Amino acid sequence: EVQLVESGGGLVQAGGSLRLSCAVSGFTVDDYFIGWFRQAPGKEREGVACLRSSEGSIHYSQLVKGRFSISSDNAKNTVYLQMTNLKPEDTAVYYCAAVNGNLPTYYYCSGYGWGRMDYTGKGTLVTVSS
Repeated sequence: EVQLVESGGGLVQAGGSLRLSCAVSGFTVDDYFIGWFRQAPGKEREGVACLRSSEGSIHYSQLVKGRFSISSDNAKNTVYLQMTNLKPEDTAVYYCAAVNGNLPTYYYCSGYGWGRMDYTGKGTLVTVSS
């Protein structure tokens, strides 16, 4: 059975840091595109940071570039999202998702990408206070 389980969300002050984890079972993270997406109240879901380990391909949203970092640990079959210098506008439910496809990483990481995902997690809430 395939599962993606996010953890690490919580309440943090502006300027703080959090690390989200996406524990994957049922497939090897190295074989899939893995993305972090987020959805804030009243807004559409957006791609934040995405990774295709087998190709060394990484894509970041311009909104988080320089502040967020995506990585994977194949031994733990887990993908991480390190978030630093958090801002109130980063407040959202963060989801990880995966697809075994051949489209470019930047496409899967776009607003169109969520609909292409094979598997998605249930999300973890990140709240950044000002």
